[in-house]
Amino acid sequence: MIFHAIGLMSGTSVDGLDIAYASLEKNANGSWNYQILNAETLPYSELWEDKLRNSILLSPEDLLALHSEYGFYLGEKVKRFIEKHSLEKVDLIASHGHTVFHQPQRKFTLQIGDGRAIRIPNQIPVVYDFRSQDVLMGGNGAPLVPIGDELLFPEFDACLNLGGFSNISFKKDGKRIAFDICPVNIVLNKFARELGENFDRNGDFARNGKVNSKIWSSLNSLKFYAENPPKSLGIEWVNQNVLPLLIAEKPENILATFTEHAAFQIAETFNKNHIKRILFTGGGTYNSLLMEKIKSRTTAEIIIPDQKLINYKEALIFALMGVLKFNHEINVLSSATGSPENHSAGIVV
Repeated sequence: MIFHAIGLMSGTSVDGLDIAYASLEKNANGSWNYQILNAETLPYSELWEDKLRNSILLSPEDLLALHSEYGFYLGEKVKRFIEKHSLEKVDLIASHGHTVFHQPQRKFTLQIGDGRAIRIPNQIPVVYDFRSQDVLMGGNGAPLVPIGDELLFPEFDACLNLGGFSNISFKKDGKRIAFDICPVNIVLNKFARELGENFDRNGDFARNGKVNSKIWSSLNSLKFYAENPPKSLGIEWVNQNVLPLLIAEKPENILATFTEHAAFQIAETFNKNHIKRILFTGGGTYNSLLMEKIKSRTTAEIIIPDQKLINYKEALIFALMGVLKFNHEINVLSSATGSPENHSAGIVV
């Protein structure tokens, strides 16, 4: 049976809403075939960017109001997407939501965008809140995309996403493990904005800066990097541990230093785990300086796919996760998140 699903993804770097409409079909061997049929990124208006970026500062009442408001925003965007592309068959909408808080050690994670508000204007089943169940079970609630890497991209040794954070998944001793490696665009975009751009295009700002070796060493000495997976990162960790190390330096030099830091951490992960062939996706793949730096530090073969997959792999995987949940199939791997068992996560409305 072929399912047609819409996946929604809003990343921590707040660069826009990714919408992907995909067909998904299960093979006899348990893997899945996919096709991204329509996809687009809708940039956030300045107002919405500010709302999402500052959501962590809101009072409980205002945060609940934003949870509803953002749900209706997502619902309207999906409705327009369906109308624009004249989509006649949509079995379900799967929404990641937008992460405000992620503190699995305290048993909570919050992705706003109420799924009921998404459903109201569309009258199509919605699956949302994919992370909370895993966190309540004792897992990290992240990363979730490894189930998609396992079922959609088994031909690669590893899959790496370069977004707000870099995360990786790969097979080790017969199990797929996954973890966040380090922050990437969540930091780079912040300091690019100080120079008047939303992101460091091709790493050009970083090319004009100088690496501060003292800050570079301090970043690489952060305790998180010595921890064993499963492990995950959130904006709170960046605010507490990374930004204080960067305050006394010029933006160009911070960008040069942090690009070098991210490249080092990513390449080290490949080298330590003897990974040979890696699928790269996510917006950071377009940062040519970052890619050059990673390649210079590893002999691993880096595979960069077509733009559709670079941009929409995560939205595609959330569409798959929605279909799996809808069919009561496992969509979260305990080996990736650290929860006690594989399970089927998400709320269906």
